[in-house]
Amino acid sequence: MIPVYLFLGFLEAGKTAFVQETLEDPEFNTGEKTLLVVCEEGVEEYEPERFAGGNVTQLLVEDPDDITPEFLRSNASKVYADRVLIEYNGMWPVQKLLDSLPVNWEIYQIMTVADSTTFPTYLANMRQQTVDKLQSPDVVIFNRCDKSTDKTLLHRSVRMVNRRAQILFEYKDGSIEPDDTKDPLPYDLNAPVAEIKDEDYGIFYLDVFDRMKEYEGKTVRLKAYVCQTDKVDDDAFIAGRFCMTCCAEDITFIGLICKWKDAKQLGHRTWVNVTARIELRRHAIYEGVGPWLIAESVTPAEPPKDELVYFV
Repeated sequence: MIPVYLFLGFLEAGKTAFVQETLEDPEFNTGEKTLLVVCEEGVEEYEPERFAGGNVTQLLVEDPDDITPEFLRSNASKVYADRVLIEYNGMWPVQKLLDSLPVNWEIYQIMTVADSTTFPTYLANMRQQTVDKLQSPDVVIFNRCDKSTDKTLLHRSVRMVNRRAQILFEYKDGSIEPDDTKDPLPYDLNAPVAEIKDEDYGIFYLDVFDRMKEYEGKTVRLKAYVCQTDKVDDDAFIAGRFCMTCCAEDITFIGLICKWKDAKQLGHRTWVNVTARIELRRHAIYEGVGPWLIAESVTPAEPPKDELVYFV
């Protein structure tokens, strides 16, 4: 297998500098034959003479249609590549690349590099392309940070589509700070019953998965859409909402398993008010342990004013 390291981000976000530093690191670059696939040309250029260990061959790709398994395999074979690093174009769909990797190429790590000063603008004006670069990385690095950086916005932007990625903040002096953002909750989790407002469902959904242990045993009240599915037992349904992560074409249902004795009597695609205690249980839907709503009451409800959930 040929390991692949994929670097995502938009033009001038700092990808080239990050890859340059990576290849200068003698602990990473110990002389392996490396194919560096560059999919966009920015202001900054690589300085191969500074690469530790040498043996790095650059391949410029200017057209996404050129990226095919045959093209990648052929160029890797020419240099007997032991591994591949790809600096990907921020405007090209990530899935296009993933679908084009040769069968013996294995993704080892995906990293997204983002300029914290321009990221909010990209998110507002190019939401689909921005979300695309946040869904798959193992690590997201927001660089060029300072005291005015809205780390909560950056944190939520990642967490709305990717709960597993490590988030790092790099400051202008080169120092790096791990993400320890604690989202200010718009509800009191320590109240006898935490009231989740309709507009706060997205925050609740992200936070309950991020901090499951802190929700265990808590009681919440929320409005949810009923999804009847044979993936759960007859005494359960999925209580959730539809969310829009990037565009109208990318609307997804997000929900929690809700255990209720009369679950199958509820109409599919109806709205209900749920008061429930949260327990952590294992289920295939969660691919492991996840939060369950153990309902104390489920009553009919009117749809919320805005039926869609928005995270940021």
